Amino acid sequence: MALTRDVIDALRKILEPDALVTSPEGRMVYECDMHTLYKGAPDVVALPRTTEQVQAIVRVCREHRVPIVPRGSGTGLIGGAMAPRGGVMVGLNRMTAILDVDLPNRCATVQPGLINLWLTRAVAERGYFFAPDPSSQMVSSIGGNVSTNAGGPHCLKYGITTNHVLGLQMVTGAGDLVWLGGKTPERPGYDLTGAAVGSEGTFGLVTAVIVRLLHAPEAVKTVLAPFATIDDASETVSAIIAAGIIPAALEMLDQVMIQAIEDGVGAGYPREAAAVLLIELDGPRAEVEAQGERCAAIAREHRALDVRVARDEAERALLWKGRKEAAGAVGRIAPAYLLQDAVVPRSKLPEIMRRLQEIAARHRVVMANVFHAGDGNLHPLICYDDRDPDELRRATEANEELLSACIALGGSVTGEHGVGLDKAKKLTLQYADADLNFMYRLRRVFDPDHLMNPDKMLPSHPACGEGFRPARPVLPPGAWI
Repeated sequence: MALTRDVIDALRKILEPDALVTSPEGRMVYECDMHTLYKGAPDVVALPRTTEQVQAIVRVCREHRVPIVPRGSGTGLIGGAMAPRGGVMVGLNRMTAILDVDLPNRCATVQPGLINLWLTRAVAERGYFFAPDPSSQMVSSIGGNVSTNAGGPHCLKYGITTNHVLGLQMVTGAGDLVWLGGKTPERPGYDLTGAAVGSEGTFGLVTAVIVRLLHAPEAVKTVLAPFATIDDASETVSAIIAAGIIPAALEMLDQVMIQAIEDGVGAGYPREAAAVLLIELDGPRAEVEAQGERCAAIAREHRALDVRVARDEAERALLWKGRKEAAGAVGRIAPAYLLQDAVVPRSKLPEIMRRLQEIAARHRVVMANVFHAGDGNLHPLICYDDRDPDELRRATEANEELLSACIALGGSVTGEHGVGLDKAKKLTLQYADADLNFMYRLRRVFDPDHLMNPDKMLPSHPACGEGFRPARPVLPPGAWI
């Protein structure tokens, strides 16, 4: 759709002169998130600085029935921050203030555009940190983390974003400004805060977040354990958890990923290993030492080739640098990839890893694996050349088969990235019609006109009401879909 002059003029009255992007080249910057398969440029991009401006934008869009697409840093991987129907994209990345740090109540109130890592840096000297740590935490915004209910390597012990959000200020799709939750952890009534976290902008635009702060642990130990087979590494994961140990993080990388990281980062992972486990323990020093010894023993019992403990903070940082920059390192293997986020029960890891290898071989694609093994959250990167339609077709088919396999094993289509446009069609395999219909009706309570992030999260399905239709990814000429 194309916006009328009345809408443009109304937005100009709300925003500063440099806060409305209308040029074709400016709007193209916002046509996709990091999942570049899905593209759709907005008709205009609004960049508010205040909650009042956000509320005024929503009311203008509602008056003229214009779609609204929220966006933070654009680091999402689900086709969630793009505009398949045009409309107004509201970029919240100028709202970056830490509004309040309340250490007696162990919480902080921040604006949605604040970069995740900036909050931990702001409170680190006082002995606190913000636990959710997606691999994009150096650049992803807390508002975006809230939108997708992001996780990260340390979510095994500390939980995902919803476990660290106490309250939200939101401008709903109806233009109302509401507070959900607050500084008091236990509140009566329905958990509307929990419903809003992970709603991917379909309820409204978050303008402030009250987040939980945790006290930094006394000790941290990081262990690297390489294995000759992926099965041995997978069995080690289950054995560690079965022993009653919940590491802060328990990550697995396969050989394809190890070699890409070593070529790009030089993190010190052994190239000859079929898989490595990156195990991190934190807490009281005595507990960490005892658990570290037990984890090392379990790894050796499952035929680890070696067990190496980071000697100091510099070596620990380097080991994590390799993990955090894994997705970027895959650029050395292929010019493009599909990054999945499916989940299986932890006990199914050996089986699904074998299935992944079979799927990759059958579709003749390279898969590089790096994932949160401790909670079964897979992150296979399916590599392809986007200049070759046949490679794209094979990668897409492998991707679809992988998601179906995970659901068949009792898993889920997403563990932390969200649904967006990419996975919506697969929700019909995971939920009954009644479940989908309930989600649709809940969404309409917050967004009665279906203007907020249309086409995202819920599938084009009769149970999801009228007006839901699939948006197609923009592909190279002649490409298959």
